[in-house]
Amino acid sequence: MKIGILTSSRADFGIYYPLVQKLWDDDLFQVDIIAFGTHLKQEFGYTINEIENYGFNVPHKIVTQIKNSDSKDISINIGNTTILFAEFWSNNKFDLVFALGDRYEMFAAVSAASPFNIDIAHIHAGETTLGAIDNSYRHSISLMSKYLFVSTEEYKKRAIEIIQRSQDVFNVGALSVDNLSKQSLFTIKEFRNKFDIDLSIPTILSTFHPETVSFENNEKYIHELIESFRELQNNYQIIITMPNSDTMGDMIRKELTNAFTNNTNVKLVESFGMQGYLSCMKHCSFMIGNTSSGFVEASFFPKWVINLGDRQKGRIITSNIISIEIEKNKILSTVGELSDYQIIDNCNIYGKGNAADNIISKIKVLYDLK
Repeated sequence: MKIGILTSSRADFGIYYPLVQKLWDDDLFQVDIIAFGTHLKQEFGYTINEIENYGFNVPHKIVTQIKNSDSKDISINIGNTTILFAEFWSNNKFDLVFALGDRYEMFAAVSAASPFNIDIAHIHAGETTLGAIDNSYRHSISLMSKYLFVSTEEYKKRAIEIIQRSQDVFNVGALSVDNLSKQSLFTIKEFRNKFDIDLSIPTILSTFHPETVSFENNEKYIHELIESFRELQNNYQIIITMPNSDTMGDMIRKELTNAFTNNTNVKLVESFGMQGYLSCMKHCSFMIGNTSSGFVEASFFPKWVINLGDRQKGRIITSNIISIEIEKNKILSTVGELSDYQIIDNCNIYGKGNAADNIISKIKVLYDLK
């Protein structure tokens, strides 16, 4: 069975990894990785190298346009990606193609596939992020997919509401939990040797993406966050992983660079890779930002997450997450109050670390593979 894996960024391949590895090792499958988006851009860390460093061949590398200054740029990116994938799908045949998440690049690739009646399996379907236009992309991908794989029962119910085919929606858990339960993470010493960053120091891990529904407020938001970090750096080392390619993502990247380049207490990182990022999360004091990893992966440890704004509004809130407005004073007061809160230990609701096995078992049944 010929399987395609659509991957457009560091974030989705880190999640895909346990599934790709198990498919790769199973003689019933021929796995072709289809890399595009920020994977092939030097300014985003050229993360195609990470995929190849894991030992995976990448036969398909599709160089797409990535500009992020305004809404027009994103719209042009979508059109460019759709055109390139129209050509790709006309020349390449697959029995099943995996698409993960809610990125506009993924939406464009799947949209181009829909006229070809290609079987798409959508991973992380049914979730909601009301502060990002990606919410619409996610549900659109689901509607164009044959099978949906979800991470919780609540998301399964929502996915069924979207596509109205309960027989094609499967709760398999989150692949990220597979990574966390099986992946060997770096010790503090190993992390320091690899990245020259000492996580024995009290550390905040932050990723802040633009809110793409109310994107006109992003300049205000990033200034509030930067001013918060200027004060928090007196007590914490702050590690910032840079934003993805969204509307006004370039603005946030520029503001962070201008504010903290050559600042010894604030580290700007393009990409740690999957193992490095999860290791940093494990050893940090807590997280501040609006990334989905603060919802899924952080619940595994569990790790405190100060979730900012509305980008992730609609996701399940576990006991390790505190959601607040993007205001300097609110951020500082919440950090000061963290010691007064208590995490409920079993806040991981995303499965037992066997999502990849669940997906593969289901595919073998659906396609009658022996």
